Amino acid sequence: MAHRTDYHLHTTFSDGKTAPEEYINYAIDAGLNEIGFSEHLSLFKKEQKWCMNPDNIFHYLEHIDNLKKYSNALIIKTGLEVDFISGKEKEIESFLNNLDLDYVLGSVHYLGDMTVDEGPEFYKGKNFNDLFETYFNQVIAASSSGLFDIIAHCDLIRIYGFKPAYNPEPLYRKLAKNLKKNNIAFELNTNGRNRPIADFYPDRRFLHIFAEENVPVCVNSDAHMPSRIGQYFDEAYSLLRSAGFTEMAVYTDRERRMVPF
Repeated sequence: MAHRTDYHLHTTFSDGKTAPEEYINYAIDAGLNEIGFSEHLSLFKKEQKWCMNPDNIFHYLEHIDNLKKYSNALIIKTGLEVDFISGKEKEIESFLNNLDLDYVLGSVHYLGDMTVDEGPEFYKGKNFNDLFETYFNQVIAASSSGLFDIIAHCDLIRIYGFKPAYNPEPLYRKLAKNLKKNNIAFELNTNGRNRPIADFYPDRRFLHIFAEENVPVCVNSDAHMPSRIGQYFDEAYSLLRSAGFTEMAVYTDRERRMVPF
């Protein structure tokens, strides 16, 4: 059986529904070997209820460290999902440098003052063709920043099912090349199946591009409740194999190694 990880879990430290310890038995039942908690952190948007207050960071790290001590059947990793804000790279780097983490997920939620997943009303009156390209450019900037180990839901802009009028394949190719150049992995995020788009991130039609560019990958559920941990992973791994992937990324102390699957 493949070594399976799920490095994108949210708990009551950010916008998850339960405490971290509630995930353990569900993860074991799902056949996972490792899990990682990755609470939302947005250093420059402190009033967002879906993000952890940066002042709570050491309480969070201590909580996960204590959980590791009492878990014999499962490897537990400590991560964060950090919002990339262009122009704030030095401040983000300074904050992360003080933390003992296994990995950092980089994500783009904000285009301006609002997030792309805040609701479909965000898109009203806007040119989606331009938004789509702008979003990809922000993700590329995130992957070029040197701040992150994994890029989360790299085309979250698809969440409500809107599509550009043009073929977006060149943007996926550009992103994949940039990820490879900067030695950054991407996740196949299964939580898109629970969103209006009802499919994974990134677009399954372009997974082969990431394989062709030899970009490391991991499969994550982005679960906000224990029942969704490891959700749709069989389908996800099947898709990756069909696209040409043979290995997955595993992280410890922000160092990556590749494991066959």
